[in-house]
Amino acid sequence: MEGLAVPVAQLLPLPKVGIPTTPNAVTGFVSLNLKQHLGRGVSFRTSSHAHSQAEAVPLSEHEQELDNPNPNPDCVSGDSIRQRFLNFYACRGHKVLPSASLVPDDPTVLLTIAGMLQFKPIFLGKVPRQVPCATTAQRCIRTNDIHNVGLTARHHTFFEMLGNFSFGDYFKKQAILWAWELSTVEFRLPPNRLWVSVYQDDDEAFQLWSHEVGVPVERIKRLGEEDNFWSSGVTGPCGPCSEIYYDFHPERGHVDAQDLNDDTRFIEFYNLVFMQYNKKDDGSLEPLKQKNIDTGLGLERMARILQNVPNNYETDLIFPIIEMASKLTNVSYGTADDQTKRNLKIIGDHMRAIVFLISDGVVPSNVGRGYVVRRLIRRVVRTGRLLGIKGDGRGDLEGAFLPIIAEKVVELSRQIDADLKNRAPRILEELKREELRFVQTLERGEKLLEEKLADALSSAERNGTVPCLAGEDVFLLYDTYGYPMEITKEVAEECGVNIDMSGFDIEMEKQRRQSQAAHNTVKLTIGNGENIAEDVPDTEFIGYDSLYCKAMIESLMVNGDPVVRVGEGSNVEVLLNKTPFYAESGGQIGDHGFLYISEGENQPKAVVEIIDVQKSLGNVFVHKGTVQKGVVEVGKEVEATVDVKLRQRAKVHHTATHLLQAALKKVIGQETSQAGSLVAFDRLRFDFNFHRPLLDSELAEIEVIINGWIEDSTLLQTKVMPLADAKRAGAIAMFGEKYGEEVRVVEVPGVSMELCGGTHVSSTSEIRGFKIISEQGIASGIRRIEAVAGEAFIEYVNARDFYLRQLCSTLKVKPEEVTTRIENLLEELRVARNENSAVRAKAAVYKASVIASKALLVGNSKQYRVLVECLDDVDAESLKSAAEYLIETLGDPAAVVLGSCPGAGKVSLVAAFTPGVVDLGIQAGKFIGQIAKLCGGGGGGRPNFAQAGGRKAENLASALDKARSELLATLCEKGN
Repeated sequence: MEGLAVPVAQLLPLPKVGIPTTPNAVTGFVSLNLKQHLGRGVSFRTSSHAHSQAEAVPLSEHEQELDNPNPNPDCVSGDSIRQRFLNFYACRGHKVLPSASLVPDDPTVLLTIAGMLQFKPIFLGKVPRQVPCATTAQRCIRTNDIHNVGLTARHHTFFEMLGNFSFGDYFKKQAILWAWELSTVEFRLPPNRLWVSVYQDDDEAFQLWSHEVGVPVERIKRLGEEDNFWSSGVTGPCGPCSEIYYDFHPERGHVDAQDLNDDTRFIEFYNLVFMQYNKKDDGSLEPLKQKNIDTGLGLERMARILQNVPNNYETDLIFPIIEMASKLTNVSYGTADDQTKRNLKIIGDHMRAIVFLISDGVVPSNVGRGYVVRRLIRRVVRTGRLLGIKGDGRGDLEGAFLPIIAEKVVELSRQIDADLKNRAPRILEELKREELRFVQTLERGEKLLEEKLADALSSAERNGTVPCLAGEDVFLLYDTYGYPMEITKEVAEECGVNIDMSGFDIEMEKQRRQSQAAHNTVKLTIGNGENIAEDVPDTEFIGYDSLYCKAMIESLMVNGDPVVRVGEGSNVEVLLNKTPFYAESGGQIGDHGFLYISEGENQPKAVVEIIDVQKSLGNVFVHKGTVQKGVVEVGKEVEATVDVKLRQRAKVHHTATHLLQAALKKVIGQETSQAGSLVAFDRLRFDFNFHRPLLDSELAEIEVIINGWIEDSTLLQTKVMPLADAKRAGAIAMFGEKYGEEVRVVEVPGVSMELCGGTHVSSTSEIRGFKIISEQGIASGIRRIEAVAGEAFIEYVNARDFYLRQLCSTLKVKPEEVTTRIENLLEELRVARNENSAVRAKAAVYKASVIASKALLVGNSKQYRVLVECLDDVDAESLKSAAEYLIETLGDPAAVVLGSCPGAGKVSLVAAFTPGVVDLGIQAGKFIGQIAKLCGGGGGGRPNFAQAGGRKAENLASALDKARSELLATLCEKGN
């Protein structure tokens, strides 16, 4: 078995004192593996860091046992490693921050792929740092190496990145010293098994590792830009990095730089990025004003090392999931062959990714993030089928097995996400639906495979070649239908059909390149935004309490460029030192209003109409509008005035949105959650996770509940409190939203409590009324409700009343008689249409009887009848009736093709072939599809009957001539 020959802990002489886990214990502690001059690594109380903000989480009794001078390496759990990492850096002045959502608040990336992503605005200087340094355990998703999952010892789609970050605080020396101390003291890795890589030109890092830490120079390898220089893109922040590797087989001896990539011997577990340069357009590097540290330690990799197992999958983070899958397959992992082990590893890895993606609000679909989770689900389902799992694996052939394995993931992940258990019912239900739906897809794939194999055999027989299934078809089955290539190959071999694997590989390579392009490293840029961030302070928002204030113009921008003044008629972006305007966020659109620059009493010198307000660069409000009068200049005082009526409309709709979410949970279940929203002046829109359309009775019940709350005239309460207190109080938080330590809580007592920074009414009575105007699905598992409230509600009701009065006048009935009258009219229309269709069909059949005599006889030994004609002014349905009449009249064997132009430049085509023609390999569906292309259209159908359409009526005659000549030539050949 690949791995360590002896436990890690036995390879290193252990210190006589326990490893410090609290700030007090750290004081005075001197690492046995570092030199005496480690600075902040020795006396943390005298550090320049604000230690009052650093909190080390106490270790459990089990974890304290791990600090025993003689620990049992089998007890080094993944949860313990995570907590010890966070404690280590918390004791050194780092703020412990929670993992960000897997759905990033960043349009440049699809999913959270690195620990640094949530700090991207800080690294770019777009927002001020809240703390000098931080530490996190970040959940990450990467699918660009999905085909290596289970094949190598270290590739995953889901993993945890433990990181420590410095925002202009400490830099290279301290990062290196702490990384070494963490590795050799906290985790007790033997120094003689650790190797280090540095960027080839980074002499400073090389000297720090060799002189300050004491790593022998022969175990420090210089690597090139591809391996050890991190860049955010063509331009922007960048810098060298340094990596620490663990050597599983030191007995192999000599190591060259390129040997560090040998997965059978080394594993890179800690990466230190020294973000110290800004790459300019010409490729030159200039030092950054603020040098940052970004590090990442792979939790699964460290667990593999400390738990002494041959790969990441056999750690306690993943192996219990694999064991659960093994039980459902009745296959023992220990005695399984390599392919079966790989399949079990795929299930163990993918299920972690799936559970956390759905937990963070990603719903399976065919686009974006939804496609990522759907692809993973389908891969697990088909892998389970390969392993022999039927139904739920426990005897219910109609059941699903993914929820059973997902329950194990939830059980193992209590330390990763405490709220996961509460979201588990929704996750399990989503997985069950998706799995059962995909099983049906797989069955359809089997039917398609049968068709493709039949085509391959038929083609080979006609051409006298070896039957072969095209690589494009194999890839279609694999990618679109999720049909395993292994099963396709096995079934094809049983039928005596080869597979074009080179064609399949070409398609796979295309997909791989597309996937790689979609998962490029996080792109960061430095541009005008950085200058604005330096020059303009955060905007003071006073709009909760007032809709008017005097303010100073801090900056003006036209087309993104700063200007000193701007004149009448120009579109402009205005930055103020304070504002009553609400900036778009939390689903609520920005306020409208005016900025006035006064010349004298009641005499505005300049007027700017504001039509949108956005937040930028952290908390800078950008007022977008048009100069209606005069000239606006930087440094001038303005009177900022919000449109009172529009603000009231927004407040009403925002509070109504909170009531809607509360009512939804009451009617359809607490497991439903918000997936998005829009709070506008004229309506509100609320997206939520639910698996089916709401019933009319449910929508009516929701309206009754909300309007009841409105009648209660409940006073709203708004509080600012610590985030932890708000969550304990039951406040609802939006998945993916970033919250500070202090949050604003909006409560409708007894009804709703949410974290929200939007504007709201003082009493529910201000809402006046609520009406749902639509409910629809917008994606798989996501529904959308649009509604109106307040003034918009009154306008909607009045408009409906106006239309109803018009309708009553037109129909000459009372309002209560409208429905009956419309039903009667629709029935009369249906009868008239049926009668008309019958008449048109009879007319078409009559025309067909007239042209039947035009059928041509072709062939000598066997004669075929061919009729290709155009019938004027015949619709598609009547054309079908005509073809059916003709094929019955002409008898077998016969081929009929009819065309018509029913109007508006459209073309209708139909082909009908008797069995005697179909048996020759001439199929109506394929034939008419080719003819339809000549008319700018397409179509298809069964081998004996098919319909098609087109848009180029002018090409109908030539298309029919083509059909006639091809049929005559083919049947003449067959008949002779």
